[in-house]
Amino acid sequence: MIELRRLTKTYGDGAHRTTVLDRLDLTVADREIAAVVGPSGAGKSTLAACVTLLEPPTSGTVVVGGRELSQLDERGLRDARRQIGTIFQSDGLLSRRTAAENVELPLRYLGVTPADRRRRVAELLDRVGLSTRAGHYPHQLSGGQRQRVGIARALALRPRVLLSDEATSGLDPEATASVVRLLKDLRDDLGLSILFITHEMEVVLDLADSVARLDHGRIVEQGRVVDLLRDPGSPLGRALLPRRAHGTGHDGAVWSVSYASADVPADWIARAGAALGADVALLGASIGAVDGHVVGHATVAVPGDVEGTRVVAVLAHLGLHTVPGGEEPSAQADVAPAAGSARPTERELEPVA
Repeated sequence: MIELRRLTKTYGDGAHRTTVLDRLDLTVADREIAAVVGPSGAGKSTLAACVTLLEPPTSGTVVVGGRELSQLDERGLRDARRQIGTIFQSDGLLSRRTAAENVELPLRYLGVTPADRRRRVAELLDRVGLSTRAGHYPHQLSGGQRQRVGIARALALRPRVLLSDEATSGLDPEATASVVRLLKDLRDDLGLSILFITHEMEVVLDLADSVARLDHGRIVEQGRVVDLLRDPGSPLGRALLPRRAHGTGHDGAVWSVSYASADVPADWIARAGAALGADVALLGASIGAVDGHVVGHATVAVPGDVEGTRVVAVLAHLGLHTVPGGEEPSAQADVAPAAGSARPTERELEPVA
């Protein structure tokens, strides 16, 4: 578990004092994957450095695995850091060492015997699916393979927590998907807590249980991913699953509908039509499942002579939030991916059976 309480980091003094993290509270539970998103300059990298105390906080507490790091002496802090595996944006591999030798480095520095090192390295490379690449050098590996070697190295000392700082940035979609699958498997198999810092909203959907939005050093919104997706008033929820405009091509009144409940029936369109005594036409939709929970939004048209309050009431009874028009406002730009990254205009969700 990771617990950050009123974490503050400032630089400089007096008129030159800059607050990068401002009384930040965040908890990552056991076996949870928590994402932190935010624009460039929001404080994400400083947050990562403070979790390991590579950057000492100005005030506040950092608790990892039940130990308050700021209260430890130098030796205790070294021991505590071994419980935190770090995955970097760049894989950080040494170019003149093989995959196996890169994974071995933490064990070598810790004084583990050669025989035990070989066994542990073989186990780790097998876990990340690279046992046949043990003798390859970084330049002989793909970007996704290098990142998986970095993950294996982060696991070398059997940490209880993984800290991922933009680990999928720059990877192609296939490599990103493989890293996401691996991290979820590691969470499930090893019971890890994972703090995943990223600007890639689509990866958050695929990976995280919860997400927090960091802006100017403060967490301005946070919650379970599914809850945010079902909250029509959540800017972060809208950024996680951006809405696109659907062509109308229909004479009726157009309504924007979003899932606001776990109990929306699969045949809600037919039920709504029966309750309204009118045809409900589906103009477009993005509906699917995130971690087994149905989420999404749709654009529908209802004959113009049906009273709007009835439409809203009927769909609300079915667990749907409804507003007039074909498109709700998009999320604010401050939760969009960093410059140079393609923001997803639509996500292909896991299909609902």
